[in-house]
Amino acid sequence: MPIVLSNIFRFILLVLFQVLVLNNIQFLGYINPYLYILFIIALPVRTPRWFSLILAFAIGLTIDIFSNTLGIHAFATVLIAFLRNGLIKIFTSIEEGSNPTPSFYTFGVGAYIKYVVLFVFIHHSILFYLEAFSFAHFWIISAKIILSSLLTILLILGIQSIKSK
Repeated sequence: MPIVLSNIFRFILLVLFQVLVLNNIQFLGYINPYLYILFIIALPVRTPRWFSLILAFAIGLTIDIFSNTLGIHAFATVLIAFLRNGLIKIFTSIEEGSNPTPSFYTFGVGAYIKYVVLFVFIHHSILFYLEAFSFAHFWIISAKIILSSLLTILLILGIQSIKSK
């Protein structure tokens, strides 16, 4: 399947799964997985920054529209899309001319796990602090960030591990 069609399919599938399933699941009031960020994580490495920012805004705004959250998902996804190229350079060295899709196979297991963990933690931190818009409940927000990040990371790594080369 051409890369454009696979990304369109991934966008639609992740948005539908997030809106119809994951947004309706809230474990103990603290844990809510945000799997839709896998779309930004799995974009090819050489995707131009301006295009990743537009795609991040589109998926974030789509989630905001369905979740009634006034732009916090759009802001968080645009921020991580902006930081994405730097995170990739920190954890991997990509050969000149190659354009791999981030995965266990292209980055290596250790580098990919570090990439996903940092990516998800930054996204969730921004998202939950913007949602609360206060540091008054620092420990509660921190617990939400950690627990939701752990579940999201486990889901992303699980999906990537069953994906074939």
